[in-house]
This record gives sequence, C-alpha cells and structure tokens, in this order.
Amino acid sequence: MPRFYIDTDDGVFPVRDDVGHEFASVEAARNMAQRALPDMARQKLPDGERRTFTASIRDENGTVLYVATLSLVGEWMVPRSTA
Repeated sequence: MPRFYIDTDDGVFPVRDDVGHEFASVEAARNMAQRALPDMARQKLPDGERRTFTASIRDENGTVLYVATLSLVGEWMVPRSTA
C-alpha cells in the first residue's frame, strides 16, 4: 500500500507528519484528512473570531496531492455589551 503523509496546521502550530501512514488510496488518505479537521477545531477554539485549519496530504516524494481547509468565522449580530 502507498504511504501518505498528513500535515496539519491550526493557524498557530503547524505539524509536519514525518512518519506517514499506509492507505489503500489517496482518497482514503483524503477521508482521514477531512475527518481530522473538525477534531482540530474542537481542540483549539479560536482566540478571536476567525481561525483556519488545514490538512495537507503528501506522497512519498513530498508532492502535495490534496489540501483540505476548515474555516471558523464568528460574527456578533448584536452589540457585545447586550449579549
């Protein structure tokens, strides 16, 4: 099975996967990357109103094959003093 590397970035702390995992296909690796994004968002609440989380898939040659992005954007709809 091919080995793919999933690098992640929570907007503050990028993590490079130097070990990788074997997946049946790049689509299987993509599924894992997409599932990781909501978990990252739950673990790292934004310190403001915006945060972007990314997961990138590299092959054994280091070529980036896929990038998934989850953006969290908050917007107050009323003045904060009355919320």
